Amino acid sequence: MDRLKFLKKFKTFDEWYEIVKDILNDEEFLKRKKFKHHGEVSVYEHCCLVSLKSYALAKKLHADSRTAAIAGLLHDFYPKAWVDSEELKELDPEYSSQLNKKLPLWKMHGFVHAKEACLNYQKFYPHLVDKKVTNAIKRHMFPLNIVPPRYIESWIITIVDKECSTKDVIHIKGMPKKLVIWFIKLFK
Repeated sequence: MDRLKFLKKFKTFDEWYEIVKDILNDEEFLKRKKFKHHGEVSVYEHCCLVSLKSYALAKKLHADSRTAAIAGLLHDFYPKAWVDSEELKELDPEYSSQLNKKLPLWKMHGFVHAKEACLNYQKFYPHLVDKKVTNAIKRHMFPLNIVPPRYIESWIITIVDKECSTKDVIHIKGMPKKLVIWFIKLFK
């Protein structure tokens, strides 16, 4: 969690941590530290940031902040990594070797991972299953997944995920400089 030390600077960190600490310390969730997400950012790091920011925004909007914290943390809790990495080769070499296969568009990560994450959270955290968390996880890829979110908490996860993902992507090598500058201005 070294790269996430700055999260403790959020005023809401302690409240948020009380809600999500069991998930954060769970062996299955900890595997996401080895799953690359965007560039050098792990799924674990990305989900922590989306969760904490969603929690803070939900509090500000008088929405269900507990739901936002849990759904934000589990929105990308898909069972297998989608980006190959050295860490993944160590964790599961056979799966790692299959990642570069060409897939039909509708089977690609962006289209399927929300449903996979939803099924996975229901499998590993059945005590946390509820309609708002489920909706937020399933619908966070709107508009790529065409059914829009139903609840304000689901919309919060969707929007915060886009903001965090955009900030992750601008650090990837090869991103055109003009686009990086535009993104930075957009999210200041």
